[in-house]
Amino acid sequence: MPTDADSPILSATVDEFQKIKKLADKAIAQLSDAQLEAKIDPEANSVAIIMRHMAGNMRSRWVDFITSDGEKPDRMRDREFEDVPQARAALVADWEHGWRCVFDALAPLTDADLQRTVVIRGEPHSVYKAMSRQVTHYAGHAYQILLLAKHLLGPEWKTLSIPRGQSEEFNRRMLAKLKGA
Repeated sequence: MPTDADSPILSATVDEFQKIKKLADKAIAQLSDAQLEAKIDPEANSVAIIMRHMAGNMRSRWVDFITSDGEKPDRMRDREFEDVPQARAALVADWEHGWRCVFDALAPLTDADLQRTVVIRGEPHSVYKAMSRQVTHYAGHAYQILLLAKHLLGPEWKTLSIPRGQSEEFNRRMLAKLKGA
């Protein structure tokens, strides 16, 4: 994902968004179609609902990021939370489109843009603050997806980080890599 090569802030932001997406993608990939739609209680959101909400938010926030309000008039946020079954392929296509909106909006930015003002629901934010707000928002939802996937899969869950009881071995391998570099 190309960004201003001299911008540690933009590079770090893109890196964090990529990590968030990768984490959620790996959790989603482990779920069956039925599990994507499953709710842990009647008031809870399913993984599919969270994905639809995130995709809707991404389109709204990141299309015409600099030039229009981040809450687009055609966004129907409440509909994102409706329990409407959707084919996995369509759900994933919406999810991927949302993420493309994010990365396409970030690609042309430079450090000079970080202090520009963007508007979300009529409230002015610096570009930097708007990016930080969305990193936090998407990370929160990605961890909801992860928790739901882990809960729904039970013993079939494949960990996305260091397995329990293997931290010391992981640290030894990492240290050995650093010493060998």
